Amino acid sequence: MYIDTHCHLDFDVFDEQREELMARCLGAGIKHFLVPATVSSRWGRLLELSKQYPEWRIAYGLHPYFLKGAELSELDNLATQCEDGAIAIGEIGLDNWPGSLSLEVQREFFIRQLVIAKSLALPVVIHARKSYDLVYQCLRQVGLKTGGTIHAFNGSYEQAQRFVELGFVLGIGGTVTYPRAKKAQRVLQALDRQSYVLETDSPDMPLYGFQGQMNTPLSILEVAKSVAIIRNEEVEQIAVDSYDNLLRVFPKWHEGLL
Repeated sequence: MYIDTHCHLDFDVFDEQREELMARCLGAGIKHFLVPATVSSRWGRLLELSKQYPEWRIAYGLHPYFLKGAELSELDNLATQCEDGAIAIGEIGLDNWPGSLSLEVQREFFIRQLVIAKSLALPVVIHARKSYDLVYQCLRQVGLKTGGTIHAFNGSYEQAQRFVELGFVLGIGGTVTYPRAKKAQRVLQALDRQSYVLETDSPDMPLYGFQGQMNTPLSILEVAKSVAIIRNEEVEQIAVDSYDNLLRVFPKWHEGLL
């Protein structure tokens, strides 16, 4: 059984193919999906879609790259919103990339959401682009005990270990399929088997050889194969480890599962 631990199946780009895609995924052994929110205006749609697809688990949050025009007041109802089936708060974090708001503004939203997660004892789904050390500082400042996932991890082994020590697992996706991703592959080789999960970030982050094409959760199978080759392990073991690690970090996943 495979789980795509980070995909955006609620995005409009999937509207015309979502039903068929879900059937293909289930037929291929991809049985469950974690779908994190990006903006508050889509929280309601995410909830309604999750009712249609019992294989989904959802998280609510404000993505750092899409904060333009956002107000902190949008977080006033986040705790109440999470009562509607959320297993985590996310996708939240810091994005130090051209086009993003200042890190100072992002940090205010991030800390506020971490505090809410701590109050609800929920794990978090973290987006960190060129900001791992600052994200780590924020986690330590808030004292979050519940861990979560570091989505699309591409940092150093030392940074990886710091997050693992805080109870996080690292999201491994299409990046490791690229021949040039030597650092990411070395880190993946060195990780303990309790330290990672598999993800696609669909519809983004296409695998090597599929650049320019829309990504889907079906590519989780190829991600698993690449991880198995890099770690010199059987692909079945990769699937089992990712599954077990996710259930450990997201205890509410069990509710209604299987």
